[in-house]
Amino acid sequence: MNAIKRAAAVTCAIATLAGGSMALAGCGNSSDSAQEENPKSITVWHYEENSGAMGHAWNLAMKNFTKRTGIKVKFEKKSFEQIRQNASQILNSDQAPDVIEYNKGNATAGLLASQGLLTDLDKYVKKYGWDKKIPGSLADTGRYSDKGVMGSGHWYGITNYGEFLGLYYNTDMFKKYGIEIPKTYDELVSAMQKFKDAGVTPLSEGVQEYPLQHLWWQLVLNNANEEFIKAYEMYDGKVDWQGKALKSATQTVKDWVDKGYIAKSSTGLKAEDAGQNFENGKYPIFYSGSWWYGRFQTELQGKMNWQYEVWPGAKRVPGSSGNIWVIPEASKKKDAAAKFINETLTPAVQNDMGNHGGLPIAAQASAITDPSNRKLVEQFSTIVKKDQLGFYPDWPTATFYDELNAGLQELVNGTKSVDGVLNELETNYNKGVKAAGVKK
Repeated sequence: MNAIKRAAAVTCAIATLAGGSMALAGCGNSSDSAQEENPKSITVWHYEENSGAMGHAWNLAMKNFTKRTGIKVKFEKKSFEQIRQNASQILNSDQAPDVIEYNKGNATAGLLASQGLLTDLDKYVKKYGWDKKIPGSLADTGRYSDKGVMGSGHWYGITNYGEFLGLYYNTDMFKKYGIEIPKTYDELVSAMQKFKDAGVTPLSEGVQEYPLQHLWWQLVLNNANEEFIKAYEMYDGKVDWQGKALKSATQTVKDWVDKGYIAKSSTGLKAEDAGQNFENGKYPIFYSGSWWYGRFQTELQGKMNWQYEVWPGAKRVPGSSGNIWVIPEASKKKDAAAKFINETLTPAVQNDMGNHGGLPIAAQASAITDPSNRKLVEQFSTIVKKDQLGFYPDWPTATFYDELNAGLQELVNGTKSVDGVLNELETNYNKGVKAAGVKK
């Protein structure tokens, strides 16, 4: 028994969730073996909106699960921040849910797995054949070593959808300025220059949050190999911060700022600002994730013609599985919880997700009725089959998201050079990895 479990046996962990007043007391045990063998209900927490593809599909999963098993689902919607900020206290208590949506990565799910707060799902993976439905790099986000390092060891999380980044094009603006939609990287750069020559800043950016770090990571991946990914994301080898992949990407961002492809004023903008600026027709190109797709479908209908494409010529693209379902170790209804997770991977639920603009990992493309949704699913399926997902740049340490944003802000506003930014990032990266207790 690890230290956290021992502490849970003798202390009360109390978490007050934002927007609510429920106290979670980690004392005692209100469940017994009879509940595990034949439970009347399970409790599920997630943070997806009902109008979104995942929320819609998971509502169907809950309905079908109850119909199939007779077990009711007590669903409680929590915000992403509620779960992120209070996960350790929640899972270290007898008020933990039976199934919870949680963020993937070393600093999140990996940390909780290493603390003994998540259930080892290996036997359920074998029972339900989940490893056959979750191939390649999609599986990496559900497996963690005893140190909490992603990509190997036992299964602690199961995903049922995916995400990837690409280019959103305002095709009306391309048509207005007589510019073709790029098919190659050189054509993309040429298109941006043509827009700039016409007095239009081509890229909608937000440097305060994730958009620019995701663009930077795509540029890194353009020159990265498998060894680099393993070293950077999974601590398997040394990261060369002055090597071609990282230096070329950082230099390219600086060059694009200097050429006017990226506005210096974007240092003060967030992701929502960047997305809305694209929606409002201010910029012709927005590089971001498939999570915007369904929203743009709704909000741009009748307002703008647009399309979403994979980065031209990319061998790898930022992206991964979606968030993962985990079963808290404190749950007394693990078998029923695993049955619910399996329900989310059934064809009915997966096809429903695809038909609402999501990226299911086990859908039947022929069952996706909307042509644009089917194209999105097919794009993702091709990326997965080719094992092209390159994860995200902030995953290695708990603090690197903010540190990466800060470094790129300095690059854009010119207060640090390319080498200065890379040196700062290397220092912060190594410090974070050391703090995680991982030897490289």
